[in-house]
Amino acid sequence: MTKAYYERAVRQADDFGRRVVAHEPCPVCDARDVRIAYEVEGLASRLVTCETCGTGRLFPLPSEAEIEAFYPEAYYGDPSTAKFLLPIEWLVRLIGGRHVRFFLRELAPAARVLDVGCGRGVLLREIAERGFEAHGVEANAAAARGTDPRAEVRIAPHLADAGYPAAFFDEVVIWHVLEHLRDPRETLEEVRRILRPGGRLVVAVPNFSSAQARWAGPAWFHLDLPRHLFHFPVAALVQLLERTGFTTESEHHFSLRQNPFGWIQSALNMRSLPRNGLYTLLHDRAAGGAATFDLMTRLKLLAGGAVGLAPALALTLLEAWFRTGATVHVVACVAPAPPAGA
Repeated sequence: MTKAYYERAVRQADDFGRRVVAHEPCPVCDARDVRIAYEVEGLASRLVTCETCGTGRLFPLPSEAEIEAFYPEAYYGDPSTAKFLLPIEWLVRLIGGRHVRFFLRELAPAARVLDVGCGRGVLLREIAERGFEAHGVEANAAAARGTDPRAEVRIAPHLADAGYPAAFFDEVVIWHVLEHLRDPRETLEEVRRILRPGGRLVVAVPNFSSAQARWAGPAWFHLDLPRHLFHFPVAALVQLLERTGFTTESEHHFSLRQNPFGWIQSALNMRSLPRNGLYTLLHDRAAGGAATFDLMTRLKLLAGGAVGLAPALALTLLEAWFRTGATVHVVACVAPAPPAGA
């Protein structure tokens, strides 16, 4: 596959709003009535939205082989160095450490934690550093190269294939992975099975109902089509968690790592610049010559990022205050079993 395949322009479909019936039911509410929203140039699937719960998804869903092709080895970066250019990589790791401190804060010492879709192990390293038992599952063996040796990582195409015993984990983290999975409901059901009674789940996704998503439309950075197969409004995510046996404890709408950059890159996407060009420029693979931007394009992207930083930070604080963050993470616990005879 060529690099351009992974950077197709996303645009509003010519038949925007047309109602169709999906072959597969919505994973949140089982409805099949959807409306066409966006399309990806060169891709047969379109993004449609469920008329009942508002969840977005690619229709038709790509096959397993097609999904695998969306993730060339360069997508994960060089495990021996870093995914992003060094200053950005340092910031990513710093904020990643903050996230880990947040979702581990109530766990007992040496608790067992699973990172679903662990990738190159940024979270696993932080989990192990704090003395917890770190486990990861990843579908792509190349992505998991270079993970911290203190973590136990299993390579499996689906969570259920990893073979974990029931009630094995104290906490499971699905950090910006659920939207990439072809089977989000089945994954959450498996998480419910492998969590101990009283165990917690932390799941983070882009918020399809956010102010940023509504403002940017097809230019929204966090659409990331075609890799994001599903697009959850926060209410639909909560509904899906409840359906799969969880009780929501809290929602968190602030992300210093994800949300300010989403405002900046979405704004740049609305201009005559390469889609997600600033992200590509900051990515470590750009340093290896994969980026083909000329000097003027690079200067425009970098200047746009610098000028947009302060407004983006202000907008991020506002969206968090109004609970409409561009990305959201939800903390949930295993719902108690119903009383006998209920």
